[in-house]
Amino acid sequence: MWKGSGHATTPKRFADSHEKICRYIARESNSVVVSVGYRLAPEHKYPAAYEDCLNATIHFMKKAEHYGVDPANITVCGDSAGGNLAAAVSQTLAGRSDLPSLRAQVLIYPGLQALDFNLPSYHQNRGVPPLFRERAAFFALQYLNGHALHMQEVLEGSHIPPDMRLKYRKWVSPDHIPEKFKVRGYKPHKPHKPREFKAEDFEKAKRFCEPNLCPLLAEDAVIQQLPESFILTCEYDVLRDDGLLYKKRLEDNGVPVTWYHLEDGFHGIISFYDYCGLSFPSGKKGLDSVVKFIKGL
Repeated sequence: MWKGSGHATTPKRFADSHEKICRYIARESNSVVVSVGYRLAPEHKYPAAYEDCLNATIHFMKKAEHYGVDPANITVCGDSAGGNLAAAVSQTLAGRSDLPSLRAQVLIYPGLQALDFNLPSYHQNRGVPPLFRERAAFFALQYLNGHALHMQEVLEGSHIPPDMRLKYRKWVSPDHIPEKFKVRGYKPHKPHKPREFKAEDFEKAKRFCEPNLCPLLAEDAVIQQLPESFILTCEYDVLRDDGLLYKKRLEDNGVPVTWYHLEDGFHGIISFYDYCGLSFPSGKKGLDSVVKFIKGL
């Protein structure tokens, strides 16, 4: 019997690069890997991709034995947007009595919130390719609305009411980022003018407060039920702090977390461990850390 199954939530437009990753993980960890070709934004807005991944996961969990997989040994995995989807699926399935519990979740430089694009990593790495700060907000809005109107307001944070911002500050705040990650040229964000909440902006972006879209905002009762977790972050990545904040939330709620940080890594580096003759040793190290975690389950 196979050791288990990894469910890699990878978008179809990256099929070529992610096929190698999925094959590598399957071969090196002796696992069955199922890659979900979910519907893509902006043609298919939220929650299309989330629903596709959730439905595919539930279907596989119910049919796992047909594929020679132990239903008690299923892991969800994804990178970047796929990490967001894997986290959302894991939260949705937490506590479901009609399905086997997930064995683990593997989140590779995931994007987990769209409330604050002024966390330290968003400013330190705002110009680091391939994911610039503005592009992160652009992609989030494309996924939510199918367009990127109000991007400047979202970058400034005027799309969130003050009371709601205060509520989520306990989870989304530079105060929760370890000081060692702030030494590289970070200065607290000070808007050119006082942040002014705009109700019309919130109306267009209020679903950013839904955990299925921003898993970092899930309540503690949900977080406490999550399976053992692996989080990979990269120093030169705007999404670094999303991963660090989620790591803290999981640990604070008693969820075992394995964290692997690539000091010289950038967003998407796993895809370049061996891509069209381009190779980054750090990407290979990151990929092998995922394999090691899966093999140790």
